[in-house]
Amino acid sequence: MSVLHTIGKVFAFVIIGIVTIIVGAFMLRGTMHMWDKNKKDDESKND
Repeated sequence: MSVLHTIGKVFAFVIIGIVTIIVGAFMLRGTMHMWDKNKKDDESKND
């Protein structure tokens, strides 16, 4: 029974890690997109 418990912990750890990486990538992409928008807005205001 303890072997299954250990395997379950490792499996959960791996799944949570993958989900965290995916969510982090989307957040980073969204932040970069916001920065690009701000830079474009600033450039259009200066013209």
